[in-house]
Amino acid sequence: MKERVAILGASDHPARYACMAGALLQEHGYQVVPVNPNKAHILGQDCLHSLEETDEPVDTVTVYINSTRFQGHLDAILKAKPRRIIFNPGTECPETYGLLEDKGIEVIEACTLVLLHTGQY
Repeated sequence: MKERVAILGASDHPARYACMAGALLQEHGYQVVPVNPNKAHILGQDCLHSLEETDEPVDTVTVYINSTRFQGHLDAILKAKPRRIIFNPGTECPETYGLLEDKGIEVIEACTLVLLHTGQY
């Protein structure tokens, strides 16, 4: 199986981009780690309330929450040490980019769905 991808703001609502991205990531063979404190299961996976709940490596974090809510997850993301973080449209948090990059995390502003559909993921 390909690397683990945490979906920050995962959703089980089929019309939401976070749900569409999770399903497409699974179709491409990625192991999806849904992060949503208000859900028990999404896409057949147990939901985490925070990335602090896993001690397994996470390659990528793809963000589907606004910048205010993202700030509350920043410490957990830094502890998880993903290789990269993708800020999907509307989730940008430029005030954190320098800190993330200083910790060796690649910062990408892009749409996960587009990256997957175009083979750029």
